[in-house]
Amino acid sequence: MIPRILLGSAPIPDTDKEMRLHQAGELFSITIPGRGELMNSRVHGSEKALAELACARLGNRAAPRLLVGGLGMGFTLAAALQVVGPGAEVVVAELVPEVVEWNRTFMGGPAGHPLEDGRTIVHVGDVAELIRLQPGGFDAILLDVDNGPEGLVRRDNDWLYSAAGLEAARVALRPHGVLAVWSASPDRRFSRRLQQAGFAVEEAVVRPHRAGKGPRHHIWLCAAV
Repeated sequence: MIPRILLGSAPIPDTDKEMRLHQAGELFSITIPGRGELMNSRVHGSEKALAELACARLGNRAAPRLLVGGLGMGFTLAAALQVVGPGAEVVVAELVPEVVEWNRTFMGGPAGHPLEDGRTIVHVGDVAELIRLQPGGFDAILLDVDNGPEGLVRRDNDWLYSAAGLEAARVALRPHGVLAVWSASPDRRFSRRLQQAGFAVEEAVVRPHRAGKGPRHHIWLCAAV
């Protein structure tokens, strides 16, 4: 049996919880004690789909500017970098500084080390700060924070999914921009909230595993009306 090694731990800001990074052979996983596994380096199909579906709706923009909320293990960031052009800029906001460091040291390999890409800009802090402060700043905003609107680890993230947060996201988008939101499960109330915030909403169901296996994850793809 391959031993499971604890590589590091990190407090989650504004909570009494912490993240722990483990390695077992080539597999990396991040857990939260009492809540189980948050993510691992083997199962990431829906994180890639978040970027691919959003970027497909941008068309052939020469120099798009994207905001990714939540670095995780880097798979959403890596998928976005694969499909945008050489003139793109992808800002990734990660609240937990240790997660950035883990990507640069231990676990960047499975995603292809996207932090080393010259088009990547890292913001260590709350993605909400960038959404509030940069009106018209982004062609696309991709949110993969906690487990979606109803799966929060950090209650301060409620604002992102509130009417005020969605209005701020709409203002932060450039004309014909795209807001894409990942969730572990569907949420009809959130779908209505998006529409009330002035978005035309598409919903996609994706699988995290290759070959269409595993639970059904949910992605909202939203364009300002």
